Amino acid sequence: MIDDYFPTSKFQESIDARVGELSGVTQTAGSREDSPALGVNGSETPQTNSLLSGIKLSPLEKELQPAGVAYKYVTLVLNRDQRYADLTVQGPECMPQKTPAEIERAGDSYWPLQAYRELDDALLHLRVNEPEIGLVCLRTEGEITNVLAIDETLMAHRDHWLVREILLHMARVLRRLDLTAKSFFAIVEPDSCFAGNLLELLLASDRSYMLSNPDETVEIMASELNAGPLPMSNGLTRLRSRFLATPEKVDAVLSRTEPLETAEAEAAGLITFAPDELDWEDELRVAIEERTSLSPDALTGMEASLRFAGPETMDTKIYGRLTAWQNWIFQRPNAVGPEGALTNYGKPTQAKFDFKRT
Repeated sequence: MIDDYFPTSKFQESIDARVGELSGVTQTAGSREDSPALGVNGSETPQTNSLLSGIKLSPLEKELQPAGVAYKYVTLVLNRDQRYADLTVQGPECMPQKTPAEIERAGDSYWPLQAYRELDDALLHLRVNEPEIGLVCLRTEGEITNVLAIDETLMAHRDHWLVREILLHMARVLRRLDLTAKSFFAIVEPDSCFAGNLLELLLASDRSYMLSNPDETVEIMASELNAGPLPMSNGLTRLRSRFLATPEKVDAVLSRTEPLETAEAEAAGLITFAPDELDWEDELRVAIEERTSLSPDALTGMEASLRFAGPETMDTKIYGRLTAWQNWIFQRPNAVGPEGALTNYGKPTQAKFDFKRT
């Protein structure tokens, strides 16, 4: 498809011509293989070669099932009768690649790139194909240390062209989650790995539930990636948005060198509820039933407004204020239609909602 608009030969010629301009050397598409430096002096070949060749993004391998979608690192399970979904992200399987060269060789199979591409695809699948799914329960599985090692590698090489693009892609996918008109609950259990970049999923959620069980290890942890590289649409980090009125808490969370257990995470204000093992299942069940029973339009308006605290940008004005609040709350049939909430307010009749959400 892209070749219809940008023929490969013409596109490559334009790249070669520009490289030649910058280096004082004239090249053509046919001379690329003959020039070891690709228009730059011989001491700068690795980065230049990579910039011109890039990596290949292969189509995602996924298995469409009647009750969801299965990827390598992401699993989406649909509970259509209850109008909610379970979305689980699998953390890195082992310690990651350490050098830019290793990351380039891994290409699109490098965990941060593949996992976030799969997460992006799952979010789009929910938006387009599952409009009646109103709530998404976010879970993670894996080792916290592996996630933190990924973050350390990304931060150490953030000036490398591929790592920079991966970080920008991760930030974009997380903003897509922010701007998805569905409720999100983060569920923190034993074997969860809500740490570093995956902690952003918890911080982006409308509610978070963390098991309180002294017999189980349940932990979360921040990393340098939570301090700036993955901003929201309001230009702030999710941590800063969470603690807008108490910015000193941001530094306290980021300065932690050990994971936070449930009681510590609750005291720090990072989670919403911390049920014990006796109430855990019932608390989640009631919360899911409650959330999915409410007007989806009212939820969209309130969630979008609450997700974007602090400074206004064009994104927050359009998605958080204008579209999500004024249009969805006051103009749609769920509010002012014959069976809408405002129409039936104060009457002995009950509102009936269209539960479609995108």
